[in-house]
Amino acid sequence: MNIRSAVKSVGWSVLVSAAVACTLFADSVAAASHDFIVALRVSTKGLDLSQLAGAQKFYQRLQYAALEVCKPDVRVALEPVADPKGCMEKALGEAIRSANQPLLTQIYLETHTLREAAARGIEVTGQIAAK
Repeated sequence: MNIRSAVKSVGWSVLVSAAVACTLFADSVAAASHDFIVALRVSTKGLDLSQLAGAQKFYQRLQYAALEVCKPDVRVALEPVADPKGCMEKALGEAIRSANQPLLTQIYLETHTLREAAARGIEVTGQIAAK
C-alpha cells in the first residue's frame, strides 16, 4: 500500500491532502494499481499561526484530519490502510513540512525526533532545534 500526503496553502486554509494513495487489486493474479486521494480542508480561520496558541490549535486540527483520512470507516470501497498509525504520522509530518510554519515545526518536535522530522522533509532551523 502506498501512502503519501501533502498540504497546500489556500488563502486562509490549508488542504491536508493527508492524501492517502491506495493500491487496489482486481484479483490475486492480475493486479491493477489505482491511486485515490482522500483529502480534508483544514481551516486556519480565526487562528494566528505566528502565536503559540494559534499554532497549537492548528496542529490539533491537522492531527484530527490525519486521523480522519487514515481511519478505516472513512475509506468506503477502498482497501484499508495496512498501517493506520504510519499513515497518520506520514500525513501529519507532510502537512507540517508543507505548511512550513516555525511554531508548527516546534510543536511537532515536542513529540517527534529530529530524525523523524528529517525523514518527512521538515526543515528544522538551528533556532528551532535548540529549543
